[in-house]
Amino acid sequence: MGELFRSEEMTLAQLFLQSEAAYCCVSELGEIGMVQFRDLNPDVNVFQRKFVNEVRRCEEMDRKLRFVEKEIKKANIPILDTGENPEVPFPRDMIDLEATFEKLENELKEINTNQEALKKNFLELTELKHILHRTQQFFNEMEDPSLLEESSILLDPNEPTRVAPLRLGFVAGVIGRERIPTFERMLWRVCRGNVFLRQADIEDPLEDPSSGDQVHKSVFIIFFQGDQLKNRVKKICEGFRATLYPCPETPQERKEMLAGVNARIDDLQMVLNQTEDHRQRVLQAAAKTVRVWFIKVRKMKAIYHTLNLCNIDVTQKCLIAEVWCPVSDMDSIQFALRRGTEKSGSTVPSILNRMQSTQTPPTFNKTNKFTSGFQNIVDAYGIGSYREINPAPYTIITFPFLFAVMFGDLGHGTLMTCAALYLVLRESRLIAQKNDNEIFSMVFAGRYIILLMGIFSMYTGVIYNDCFSKSLNVFGSGWSVRPMFKGGNWTTETLESNTVLQLDPAVEGVFGGPYPFGIDPIWSISTNKLTFLNSFKMKMSVILGVIHMLFGVTLSLFNHLYFKKPLNVYLGFIPEIVFMASLFGYLAILIFYKWVAYDARTSRDAPSLLIAFINMFLFSYNDPTAKPLYRGQMGLQILLVLLALACVPVMLIVKTLVLRRQHLWQKHLGTQNFGGIRVGNGPTEDEAGIIQHDQLAQQSEDEPESSLLLPAFKAREEEEFIFADVAVHQAIHTIEYCLGCISNTASYLRLWALSLAHAQLSEVLWSMVMRIGLSSRSYGGFVVLAIVFYFFAVLTVAILLVMEGLSAFLHALRLHWVEFQNKFYVGQGFKFLPFTFESILDGRFDE
Repeated sequence: MGELFRSEEMTLAQLFLQSEAAYCCVSELGEIGMVQFRDLNPDVNVFQRKFVNEVRRCEEMDRKLRFVEKEIKKANIPILDTGENPEVPFPRDMIDLEATFEKLENELKEINTNQEALKKNFLELTELKHILHRTQQFFNEMEDPSLLEESSILLDPNEPTRVAPLRLGFVAGVIGRERIPTFERMLWRVCRGNVFLRQADIEDPLEDPSSGDQVHKSVFIIFFQGDQLKNRVKKICEGFRATLYPCPETPQERKEMLAGVNARIDDLQMVLNQTEDHRQRVLQAAAKTVRVWFIKVRKMKAIYHTLNLCNIDVTQKCLIAEVWCPVSDMDSIQFALRRGTEKSGSTVPSILNRMQSTQTPPTFNKTNKFTSGFQNIVDAYGIGSYREINPAPYTIITFPFLFAVMFGDLGHGTLMTCAALYLVLRESRLIAQKNDNEIFSMVFAGRYIILLMGIFSMYTGVIYNDCFSKSLNVFGSGWSVRPMFKGGNWTTETLESNTVLQLDPAVEGVFGGPYPFGIDPIWSISTNKLTFLNSFKMKMSVILGVIHMLFGVTLSLFNHLYFKKPLNVYLGFIPEIVFMASLFGYLAILIFYKWVAYDARTSRDAPSLLIAFINMFLFSYNDPTAKPLYRGQMGLQILLVLLALACVPVMLIVKTLVLRRQHLWQKHLGTQNFGGIRVGNGPTEDEAGIIQHDQLAQQSEDEPESSLLLPAFKAREEEEFIFADVAVHQAIHTIEYCLGCISNTASYLRLWALSLAHAQLSEVLWSMVMRIGLSSRSYGGFVVLAIVFYFFAVLTVAILLVMEGLSAFLHALRLHWVEFQNKFYVGQGFKFLPFTFESILDGRFDE
């Protein structure tokens, strides 16, 4: 049970693994996830380690699997995820896996190459079909097609000479539709208007065989005369990436060619369909096992990477590893090593040997799905130092409670609770869906925190008697109006003629005492409601803050006792608790005393707590307007202030001088033995030696203390003692604590401020939005109310639940990190990171 309030007790252990069993043993350790391996080869390059070739082979297999996964996703085929945890393949199975992946990769690459070639051929034939079809239309539209084809101009046959016929050449092709305007201008400028261009859009988009994108193209035909223009036109087409196709000059040849192209397109389409069907079958078969393959390969890679951290014995027959592990899990680790040895078929067992070390162990706090969220809140401030008090168990209650003090509303708390309950009850299905949305993942991880915040908000909402800014009249009102007038009860005329009426608080109410639970609903219609709630919530915030901080200081006592530091107890904890209790603890007691000592009849004569607290510091007791709260108040308050002031030099000076005296005892006096008799007040030789941090807790009961003010000395504390540095450090700590008591107490007033802000914002939202729908008395009022309620619900969720909830969450986080944890929590440790396959199984493959 102690591990719940402190981090697990850790130990450094040495593993001796036989070469043939090392792989299987590390595999079993990865399955249980209880050991953190240390790198015993920090000076060795990663490319010079023993198992670098195996790691490379695993990376190559991983690359091939990523290629297969990319092809599967490109084909929109779902990857089967059954949640299976396959066993790690044996090293001898790596060859079979490599052959399988090599075959699959080559087959997919061959299919893709053939398919791309077929698609490219199909694209060319399709473009040629459109060119032949459009070219025939171009020729048919001409008034004299013979001029555009091979034609001649014959002169008079009686002439003695014959002129050569005029021939017009043409080229046809396709070009991207977006390039047509620029292409046309370039042709006009380069050829100086001596070409004739006709173009038409291809209606259906064509598939690019290299990228698979759909592109829009146009068919064009260019008429020109002479080889010089022909060369210019071809260069321009090449520059604009236009594809030119041969086009026959006669209609008959074009018709025959079009028929042949259509037949080839049909045959090619059938081949493409068969190729795509084969590719789909290959990818669907791979999709069923690709996740299992990923897990196997990356488990193997993780194992070989971990084996590279080990030290190889000179005989090359065993591997030596050093691991951090919890002491409570030693039996489980031994059992895992035994399983690994049996699985490998080795006859020599692996050895787990605990080591003594002066190094600080990592911090490990065991969590479950409920406590992990609260532990993450604590760890976000800083990983706890080894074996110090863990704030997470206390945060489970204090965090949602302080949030609820600021967010107290029964209606809003109910909505938050219902949302969290949905996430909790359907957590298995939501985990299986593996939503990649970062915001949803963050909210889902904190579902139990939100659930407790909602439940606590419902409780404080009942205390405040606040539900969507309205009060609930469950027990009726405790106020009585009968004795207010001579004639008895208030009449209708009295109520109509007076806008504001005052009830006498001195009159005994219906209940004859305090309201049964929460706040009387009569305050919801009172004009001085805000004044009353201001006083109530402000005093409540001070009380909660003082209790929270005193509890934090008290937790520091358990740290000092556990680490055997009596000096910190007598010159640290006691002055700190006395200083805070004398001033701010006394203020909290005064608040309770005033609530109890003064009733409705005498409340007008009650002195102000603020004035009394200020006069307490100023030693001002001669003010006739400031009446004492009780007899003997002046003497007690003077004693408390002097007591608090006396604690300051104890923390500031006395502790520093005692630390210096201890250092001198250790350095010069020490312990002298005369005939076996111990003389002196210094530490014993055992205490002054190297004492292991984790062994200190076990051996502390057997080792007597030499003095109440002498802690056990550790090797890392035996550094050079610089009095100035210690004095400055202690002065900073003292000033920070004393001033922090004032500023931290004031910081808890955010509980009051945010609670009032939330209540007022809720009331404004109701009066400005919901009242519009409720004010209508016509038959169409239902429609108006439905519309208004929609906006009211959206604004309630967006502003009051999300924005106000996030604001209260952040303020509660600050109160725990700054005001509470700084009293006892150092947070200078480093996290325990065990070797585990959990991230691989969860799909988080990035290492």
